[in-house]
Amino acid sequence: MISPPDEGLAALAARLRALRPRCGPVRLVGIDGHAGSGKSTLAARLARALGGAPVVHLDDLASHASFFGWTEAFEVQVLGPLSRGREARYRVYDWERRRFGSEEAVGPAPVVLVEGVGAGRRALRPRLSFLIWLAVPPAVAWARGLRRDGAELTEFWREWTAAEAGHFADDPSKPFADILMRPRGPGYDACG
Repeated sequence: MISPPDEGLAALAARLRALRPRCGPVRLVGIDGHAGSGKSTLAARLARALGGAPVVHLDDLASHASFFGWTEAFEVQVLGPLSRGREARYRVYDWERRRFGSEEAVGPAPVVLVEGVGAGRRALRPRLSFLIWLAVPPAVAWARGLRRDGAELTEFWREWTAAEAGHFADDPSKPFADILMRPRGPGYDACG
């Protein structure tokens, strides 16, 4: 018998709700993995399983000038307010216009998901209650991402994959993950 695709996510959601908060009243959950591995999709589905948990997309804090230089902005604009039980507000980077524009707000919900490459970096780990690593091999994930974004972004993907490889060589997340997951059909499997 095949389980409904989100049945496993419901169990994971229950597990996350039971964790000890490590960011003030918030259980911050990181979803990390290579670009194109499906982090945003997993975050959206897990947010639904959690009854509408907010999601912080790290792509909103990164920029062309600094793919991984978002740590300070995240600490000041997101971690600081959430750790005090307050609403976090941050400026969202527009990847087409190449500038920060609109503002996003995230309330101090019981569980807040943080998804993006580097969500499990050493600077964030002390505040994370749980870290998920999407176990999709880099070449597979990058090919999926390029297919999604289109051939016109091939040069961007070359730059990105080099930067991502350097980031994970210096600050790996996978060894610190609480669970390794991989997309499988319509759902996910825990694989470690």
